[in-house]
Amino acid sequence: MNLLVDIGNTASKAAWAEGLTLGKTFRYQGEKVMDFIASIAATQKPEKLVVSSTKPLSAYAKNTLKVLCGKLIVLDTNNEEFYKKYSLPNYLFPDRCASIIAARNMFKGRGCSIIDLGNTITSDFIDADGNYIGGRITLGCVSRYKGLNRYAKNIPFLTVAEQHNEIGTDLESSIHSGIVGGIVFEITAQAALYPENIIILTGADANYFVKRLKNSIFAIYNLVLIGLAQISENYDEVNI
Repeated sequence: MNLLVDIGNTASKAAWAEGLTLGKTFRYQGEKVMDFIASIAATQKPEKLVVSSTKPLSAYAKNTLKVLCGKLIVLDTNNEEFYKKYSLPNYLFPDRCASIIAARNMFKGRGCSIIDLGNTITSDFIDADGNYIGGRITLGCVSRYKGLNRYAKNIPFLTVAEQHNEIGTDLESSIHSGIVGGIVFEITAQAALYPENIIILTGADANYFVKRLKNSIFAIYNLVLIGLAQISENYDEVNI
């Protein structure tokens, strides 16, 4: 069994994998990420431990992780060989790279528009040959609610509503309409950029928004972890 870990800006996710098949997944939000990983690895020593991190890991962290597994694979912005191997620009965080790698393998021969809906919303586009075209970054749904409350006078902080009107008829419904409806418009517009592409939604808010879109869309919640599983399978070939 391999252990896959995605260390993000606000939360970390982990999953056991046997080959390309994901098992139980775990989520952690806090500062003791190494303890989180160690607690999972303590139940069974992973053959390979694949760690994707938005921030470069220290030498101490890497040494801590090495004793937990048979082989350690660290994907961060310092790992130039990783970016070269998969022909991806090194300004992309490894989690976005993992999503692209997963999409390349799941939808071979098709272009893909990958939209990750989390604390931020990232969009990445690949053509039918798997070549990276480019992407976008903007604030995520919850971040927009927080931003309105912080920077606009007399705007209350609201949580995401399960139901909302397309056009607001009071202050609260106008906020929900503006934020949720605005993101729906953005996704629809991005789908129109490359109409031949398969649209993939992933991230914490994927299920929420896929229900609000009329396009034919795939919602793949654990796309990053699926990509990490594929990377772990190619470990010897990748030599990273």
